[in-house]
Formats: sequence, C-alpha cells, structure tokens
Amino acid sequence: MPKDDLDELIDAVAAALALPLDPAWLPAIKANLETTLKMAQTVEEFPLSDEAEPACVFRA
Repeated sequence: MPKDDLDELIDAVAAALALPLDPAWLPAIKANLETTLKMAQTVEEFPLSDEAEPACVFRA
C-alpha cells in the first residue's frame, strides 16, 4: 500500500521535531489532521468583505 500525502507529512514533521511516534497512534494522528484540515478549509472559504475588522480584545 503506497503512503499518501498525509502519511508523508506526519513522518516528515515527526522527523523534523525528533518526535518518536508509536505506530499504534498513527491512525488517530491522521484522523485528527484530516479533521483539522477540513475545519481550516471551511474557515478559509468563508467570504469576508474588504471592510471586515478583527474583533476587539477586552482584558480585565
């Protein structure tokens, strides 16, 4: 079975961070990454006008 892009991304990031990954966790890591990318796509596709401003930040 050939590895797909997400598998390669997970391997590359783990190697770059010198992060050992238990192979048993790889399906959960991949599922979380897929969900995160879907949420990011939803946010990215939301239309904003050129006049849109970020919300104010109030601190107590």
